[in-house]
Amino acid sequence: MPEDVPAKPQTEATPRAAAGSRTWVLASIMAMMFMIAIEGTIVATAMPTIVGALGGFDLFSWVFTAYLLTQAVTIPVYGRLADLYGRKRILFVGLAVFLTASLLCGLAWGMIPLIVFRAAQGVGAGALMPVAMTIVADLYSPVERARIQAYVSSVWVIAAILAPMLGAFLVAHASWATVFWVNLPLGVIASVMLAVALKEQVARRQRRIDYLGSLLMMAGTGTLMFVLVQASRLAPVVILLLGGFAVATLVALVLHEARIREPMLPIGLWRDRIVVGGNLVNLALGGVLMGITAFLPPYVQGVMGRSALAAGFMLTAMSASWPTGSALAGHIMQRTSYRATAALGGGTLVLGSLMLIFIAPERATLFVALGALISGLGMGLANNSFLVAVQSEVAAEDRGVATSSVVFMRMVGQSVGTAVFGGIVNAQLSGRAGAADLVDRMLMPQFRQSLPIAELEPLLRQLGGAIRSVFEIDALLALGLLSCCLLLPRGVSPVRRRQR
Repeated sequence: MPEDVPAKPQTEATPRAAAGSRTWVLASIMAMMFMIAIEGTIVATAMPTIVGALGGFDLFSWVFTAYLLTQAVTIPVYGRLADLYGRKRILFVGLAVFLTASLLCGLAWGMIPLIVFRAAQGVGAGALMPVAMTIVADLYSPVERARIQAYVSSVWVIAAILAPMLGAFLVAHASWATVFWVNLPLGVIASVMLAVALKEQVARRQRRIDYLGSLLMMAGTGTLMFVLVQASRLAPVVILLLGGFAVATLVALVLHEARIREPMLPIGLWRDRIVVGGNLVNLALGGVLMGITAFLPPYVQGVMGRSALAAGFMLTAMSASWPTGSALAGHIMQRTSYRATAALGGGTLVLGSLMLIFIAPERATLFVALGALISGLGMGLANNSFLVAVQSEVAAEDRGVATSSVVFMRMVGQSVGTAVFGGIVNAQLSGRAGAADLVDRMLMPQFRQSLPIAELEPLLRQLGGAIRSVFEIDALLALGLLSCCLLLPRGVSPVRRRQR
């Protein structure tokens, strides 16, 4: 028997919108995505001014950590709640929390209140990305979805370009509070468009909230993310204790979820090889992304001696090519299959990762930019292929939790990558007394030029070798991603669905 059959138009989607209204729904979703995309960069731009106004420099990293932790912890919970109670309702809850917390962040009177409000902001942000992406999957057929998800990805490129400039402008011409308040008009407009354009009917039936599953999930994932994010600042015994608690809690979660009727985390989804593949791929993507984002600029500036502008150009090349890869995936997967398109993305990412392994101080800037661009292209191809495949594979009532699991695993990959890569680089630099301090100062052109050649060259070799080891691990992750493409069945595409 054939493995796949022609796909029928999807009619099981819970939300509905007329053809013309779908444009307004998509516009509102892209506006929400833009708020999430600019959040980290625009706040980072304003942080020196915020610290000057509020004090608390020793706590300023928690302004970012608190937001990321609460966002990551709540993503899986919101995904399941959207399946049980409707996408629109849960999205509005998350948006209301996010906007209220944004208002309070601008009114913060000290660093600790700001951290608390940022944590609340992360609680709201946890709903926006996964639930918005699920609505896109509900409203558009697999054929359309491949193209629309590429549009949504393009928001991140626009945000990467505009956020630093917008943050600098607001701080210079208004107040630091406006970097948080800029979300308010955008969020209100998006919510009005969504309220008018999106129609949703949730089947009336008695539901039971899995409170224990929710608590176990948040405790386990929250502890895990905290350990990963703060690994460099924690004592080994603390890491061991917290890591053991996280593992024990997650094991208890799996045992609990297998016994109840309406679990927060449906265990059956993890028996589907497409869902498993999508999560593994996004775990690897998160690691590769952080390897390039965090360590390519120090290599370009510290080892190659190029400017910060050149380093920014490298990352822009990767950021711009990701949505380009997503758009190409939308066209290619319709003519071939999810498997072929994802494999093309994995192979492209391997090529880009190998190019970054072979960068050297004498290499042209264009070579490094090309490696970053090819890597971004491969990530976009692979990510969109697996995202559309996962959303098409699961039933509508599980689409929210499936989508949120993919988003969550990418965040875990980023956290793991940051902790592991940072540890590797620090370990390789620790063999030279004062090397870490010298590396910090090497990023300053004036200090670099003042170093004697005899002292500079050994340090360049050591720093270059340490960062190159990160790119070597990125290449291994890319190979692992390519192997995950084998989990996708042959011949299945947006126009040819797998036979059940």
